[in-house]
Amino acid sequence: MREIWDLISDNSDESSRATSPRRLAAIVAGDIADHSCLMEHDEERAHGRVKRIERDLIKPSIAEHHGKLVKTDGDGFVAIFDSPVEAVRCSIVIQQNMVGRNAALPKHHWIEYRIGVNLGDVIIEADDIYGDGVNVASRLENIADPGLVYVSGGIYEQIKNKLVCGYESLGDRKVKNVTDPVKVYRVLPDPVAFNVTSKGREKILLFLLSLALLIISGGALWHLLWQAQDQAPISLSPQAPTGQQPATASRAALGAAPTLQSAASSAEPEMNALPGGGFSMGSNDEITEKPTRQVTVKPFSMSKYPITVREWNQCSDAKVCVLRASGKDDAPATNVSWSDAKQFVAWLTATTGKQYRLPSEAEWEYAARGGTQTKYWWGDQMQTGMANCNNCSEVAAAEQPVKVGSFKPNPFGLYDMGGAVDQWVEDCWHKNYQGAPSDGSPWVEADCVAHVIRSGSWRNNAHYVRPANRDSYDTNVRYPTHGLRVVLSP
Repeated sequence: MREIWDLISDNSDESSRATSPRRLAAIVAGDIADHSCLMEHDEERAHGRVKRIERDLIKPSIAEHHGKLVKTDGDGFVAIFDSPVEAVRCSIVIQQNMVGRNAALPKHHWIEYRIGVNLGDVIIEADDIYGDGVNVASRLENIADPGLVYVSGGIYEQIKNKLVCGYESLGDRKVKNVTDPVKVYRVLPDPVAFNVTSKGREKILLFLLSLALLIISGGALWHLLWQAQDQAPISLSPQAPTGQQPATASRAALGAAPTLQSAASSAEPEMNALPGGGFSMGSNDEITEKPTRQVTVKPFSMSKYPITVREWNQCSDAKVCVLRASGKDDAPATNVSWSDAKQFVAWLTATTGKQYRLPSEAEWEYAARGGTQTKYWWGDQMQTGMANCNNCSEVAAAEQPVKVGSFKPNPFGLYDMGGAVDQWVEDCWHKNYQGAPSDGSPWVEADCVAHVIRSGSWRNNAHYVRPANRDSYDTNVRYPTHGLRVVLSP
């Protein structure tokens, strides 16, 4: 990789630099650890695997996160992003996808990337980028552990409150050909690191569960005392003023329990009861939606709308949900990771005493179809004004989906089951339905790094709002179009 100080001594490049644009960008540099060892074992096979990973993972991930692949260099790549958040999200997704790709292989066949991310001013040319910002990203990649992402202090300051992951400070590091030391952080996106950073929230959840039990116990005691007072004769106290009865005072003192119970119930989303039954799940439109198969789900209730900003921020106000949802109160909550969604469900359960949960993938598709088997719940052709998606209606594209309930409900009376906001389900991601359960239960394994999202969003086109459409995203990474809805079993 050419570096800025090489250009300074080159008069011909000096003139071209004067007219080349400069910009502040997040730079991602990655390469494969021990690439030469891989090539020694089986050069042809290793080369083919690297090219497939570049084609199927590196390039699509960079594009999906709104970045640009600048170049590949044998076993490495360089990309630039306008957003530091998207740069790190992309890096995490690449690393966690590689974990899945390596899982079935012996250790000596693993392909592991080291990735460095830096925020810096760069010189942009037609087929390359140059500057200190690129050099620092490259140096971070050189010192990174295989399978991990290292970021500079500049990147850390931009992302520290926006991604669900842990960070380990490695202090100031002196890197080659850069005058000042660089502050370095190791990104810890795995579930273990996330659990370490969320111990405080777990304590709050335990407190809320204890509080819920106290409220229920208090309500039962109040009911028993009320019955006892009703059955006992009411007499005047010798010390009380005429007309004041001790029983009345006791009942007033016990009136706090219903007030607490009412406050708890205000957190509950509006639910629709679904009858359950059999349906044909999947489609032949995409390989990930095959094979179609018959699935039977039990009766359950699902929230009528996606969880709104107002509903989400009750959890944030309770100091349980770390994420503070932004935007209009009656719009779906966005930028929610799967781990965030689980926090919300745990808080809702503790607050209401009801066993709320995320839907299984089968339950979600059954609910989205509304008893139909057509491409969309209203038929096989897209109709304008039926969903909040890109070019699906006359609603202008915006930074936030429109308020819930703005479009027609499906036959089950559910709104925004397609478009509006991507919705998390309980299931781990599987590339197709081979081996999937047929009883409507979630398809899960321990420590899966990606989960299924459904519905498509207001930023996606009509293809994504089909009930059969399915996609995946990293478990602990937030994304601006991701939200949720909840379900209850009878």
